[in-house]
Amino acid sequence: MLRLHNTLSNTEEEFHPLEEGIVRFYTCGPTVYDYAHVGNFRTFVFQDLLRKYLKYRKYRVIHVMNITDVDDKTIQNARDQGMSLKDYTAKYTQAFLEDSKTLRIDPPDIMPRATEHIPEMVALIRKLEEKGFTYNKEGSVYFSISRDPGYGKLSKADFSGAQSGTRIDTDKYEKENARDFVLWKARKEGEDFWNTEIGPGRPGWHIECSAMSMKYLGETFDIHCGGVDLIFPHHENEIAQSECATGKPFVRYWIHPEFLIVEGEKMSKSLGNFYTLRDLLSKGHSPESIRYLLLSVHYRKQLNFTNDGLHQAQASIQRLEDFALRVKEKAKPEEPSAGFSVEVNAARERFVEAMDNDLNTSAALAAIFDFVRSTYHRDAQNALSAGDFRIASEFIQEVEGLLNILRPQPELLDEEIAAQIEGRQAARRRKDFAEADRIRQWLSSKGIQLEDTREGVRWKRI
Repeated sequence: MLRLHNTLSNTEEEFHPLEEGIVRFYTCGPTVYDYAHVGNFRTFVFQDLLRKYLKYRKYRVIHVMNITDVDDKTIQNARDQGMSLKDYTAKYTQAFLEDSKTLRIDPPDIMPRATEHIPEMVALIRKLEEKGFTYNKEGSVYFSISRDPGYGKLSKADFSGAQSGTRIDTDKYEKENARDFVLWKARKEGEDFWNTEIGPGRPGWHIECSAMSMKYLGETFDIHCGGVDLIFPHHENEIAQSECATGKPFVRYWIHPEFLIVEGEKMSKSLGNFYTLRDLLSKGHSPESIRYLLLSVHYRKQLNFTNDGLHQAQASIQRLEDFALRVKEKAKPEEPSAGFSVEVNAARERFVEAMDNDLNTSAALAAIFDFVRSTYHRDAQNALSAGDFRIASEFIQEVEGLLNILRPQPELLDEEIAAQIEGRQAARRRKDFAEADRIRQWLSSKGIQLEDTREGVRWKRI
C-alpha cells in the first residue's frame, strides 16, 4: 500500500483516492519570468516520478500543471525588456517545455495558463465576496484572513492575532508577516489588465491556482504538490480562498519536496552557484546524471547538489547501463530457473516496498544495485541461464520505465547495420565464431534480428 507524507496532517498516510482507481493530481508549474533553475527541477522531477509511480500502481492519473504567465515578476521583466507580456512569457514557457523534455519529464494532461482563465478567477472572487470573506480598497479586492477560522492549518502557524485590514499586494511575503492577501489588483499605469465585472485589473498570484485546479479537477481533489517554499503563503492562501468559497475540503494530500542547496550553500546568483539546466549541460553534464542526482535523495530531505555528486551519478548510470546491456545481450526467450525467479521477485518487492514508503528513492536505488551485484556474482559462477538473463533484463527495463535515468540508445542507421553484418560475415569467414555471435547478440540488443538464408543475411527491426 502506497503511503505518502501529508503536509496537512504532518503524518505519513495510506493513500486512498476519492474515486477508486483514479488520481486527480495538481502541481504548481513554473512562473515563466526566466529559465527554471536546478532547484525548481528537483520539484518537477519528483512530481514526474510520483505521477509515473501512481501509473505503475495501476491508477489512472489526471495531471494538471499550471503556467503562471501573469504576476509581479513576469510583468516587471516584460516591461524591462520592452516586450509584451504574452511574447515574454511565451519565450520562457517554451524554454521550460524544452528543458522538461530534456530531463524526460512527461508533460501533464492539462497545462492551463493563468491569462486564459481570468473569467474563472473572477467567478471565484465573486463567490468569496458574496460569502463575506473579502473587502475592497481602491479598486483591489482582498481576502480577510481573520474571517477564516481555519487559516494556518497547512503551515501550522498561529494567525489568530492577525490584524484585519493589514494588507499586502505583493505575491510573496514572510510567514511572520501574515497579511490579508490580494485576490484582484486594481489597474495600474503601464501594467496589463482585464476589464471584468469586478473592475479593471489583474489577478493576484494565489487565486490563479485555486481557479484552475478546481476547474479541471473539481472542488475537492486528491493530491497537490509543490516545493516547500510554497507552503506559506501560496498553498495556505489557496486552501483559505478555495474552502471558504466552496465549503468543502480543497485537497486531501499535500506533498512538498525539500529545498536544494549547492556545494553546501544556499543557491544564489551572488555566490555564483545559481544554475539553470542549460548552465549544467553547457558544462558537459548529461541530463541523465542531473535527473539521477535529483532523484537519489529522498524528496523530504535537503539535497546537496555538487559537482562530485554529478560525477558519481554518471558512474552509477554507467554501471546500470553496462549491466542492462550485458543481460540483454545474453537473454533468450527461454524459461528462467526457479531459484533466480525468486531472486528477481524479491528485488522487485524491495524496490516496490521502498517506493511505497513515501517514494523512498534512495532505498529503491539500493535495491536495484544489490540486485546488480548479486546477478554479476551468479554470472561469474556460470549459474545463470539465458532465461535468467531475460527476466533480469525485463526487471531493469521495468524500473527504468519509472526512473528514466539510462541514456536512450540511438536507433542504428541502415548503413550501420550493414557494416555490422559485414563484420559478422568477415568473422565467420575467418572462423571467429565467438566474434560473429557477439555481433549478432549486439545487433539483437539494438532491436535487429538476423536471419541466415541461402540468398544471404536478411535483417529486420523488432
